[in-house]
Amino acid sequence: MATQIKPRQIKLGAFLPGGGQHVAAWRHPGQPADGATDFEFHKQLAQTAERGLFDAYFLADGLAVSFGGGTEGGNAKVAGFEPVTLFSALAPLTTHLGFIATASTTYEEPYNLARKFASLDLISQGRAGWNVVTTGTEAAAYNFSLDQQHPHAVRYRRAAEHVEVVKKLWDSFEDDAFIRDKRTGQFFDTDKLHYTNHRGEHFKVKGPLNVSRSPQGHPVIVQAGQSEDGRGLAAATAEVIFTAHQHLETAQEFYRDIKARAIGVGRDPGHVLVMPGVSPFIGRTEAEAREKYEKLTALILEEDGLALLNGLTGGTLDLSGHDLDGPLPPTPPTEGMKSRQALIRRIADERNFTIRQLYQWIASARGHFTIVGTPVQIADTLEEWFENEGADGFNILPPWLPAGLDDFVELVIPELQRRGLFRTAYEGRTLRENLGLPFPANRWTRATARQAAE
Repeated sequence: MATQIKPRQIKLGAFLPGGGQHVAAWRHPGQPADGATDFEFHKQLAQTAERGLFDAYFLADGLAVSFGGGTEGGNAKVAGFEPVTLFSALAPLTTHLGFIATASTTYEEPYNLARKFASLDLISQGRAGWNVVTTGTEAAAYNFSLDQQHPHAVRYRRAAEHVEVVKKLWDSFEDDAFIRDKRTGQFFDTDKLHYTNHRGEHFKVKGPLNVSRSPQGHPVIVQAGQSEDGRGLAAATAEVIFTAHQHLETAQEFYRDIKARAIGVGRDPGHVLVMPGVSPFIGRTEAEAREKYEKLTALILEEDGLALLNGLTGGTLDLSGHDLDGPLPPTPPTEGMKSRQALIRRIADERNFTIRQLYQWIASARGHFTIVGTPVQIADTLEEWFENEGADGFNILPPWLPAGLDDFVELVIPELQRRGLFRTAYEGRTLRENLGLPFPANRWTRATARQAAE
């Protein structure tokens, strides 16, 4: 009997900062004002995401108070939980939901980062993911004994080597290294513990790591860069790529380019999942969805909108004295997020936005795709991108919480399920199993198997 091939289905991440995605979310009457540091609220969000059968709970992170816009006083992202710490507390309260935490290759050492994520992977029984970022802000540099941030190219060279070292450390113990035989007194097989012995441009790490492997081998690697350097790093190392696009055409170009690059470095393109960000304002009618969008837009403080815009264009754009109902002035070069600066510029030019209209539009998703519509309209858009080489799945950014997440779970997911585009039950217990990603065989086990075959 021929093996039945399971139809390809959409993968979904839930990007759920407790203070809400939108720059003014915390001011919404339905959003807890202290949600960013309310553990019980994060617990509620995680359990709702699991009820909706999301693959993972995703969190960004910054290493300075100015993360997400500025210090003008109206931004709930100014302070919150460190993601790995939060997810270590949430993991035992869930059973299938993955947890993708952001951590910086620029300001963390490979050994500490590898240890932290390996621990989360064990605590969650194989549901951890690492979102690899290079941290491109001057504000962060000032917190790590630097007078200015490292150049863009240097950050990405360091990132590539950093990921290489972390993956080596995660392979320190082979999967069956721990015997734990009380009768003989042998706790582990010393032949299955391996030193890292890495020497490179940025790092010198002997190893081995003092944490064992988890049921999924090692955490899923996620990356979000869209610049030339970012694409190269993602194609070579990432298993999930979080990306920002406003149009199917640009999403397709990115998708096809990443898959081709993956093939070029000997990887299976099916094991590199592209998941654009989508911020949905959901209404049972178009009018209701539009009302939700306009209600949240009206809560934006002008100074916070401008700070957000400055942060996303590289932190080099001084808009003081400019007519907010006039066009966006030229943006100076940046060593920060080059791809995001270019995207914001493109949004402004394509839509002929004024400065005010631009910060209102990006206030919810910071350059990711915003959809205002009914569950059917939103499902139509996701299906179009999914079926036409624009996406393997999506990272959903509810504008405010908990209602934005509740709306998606209660209204959009049933529509996707009705179309056969989304699961009705989890496929497995680990994040890899649910994403359809392969188990990464330990490099030392692979080497032994090759030697035996020869």
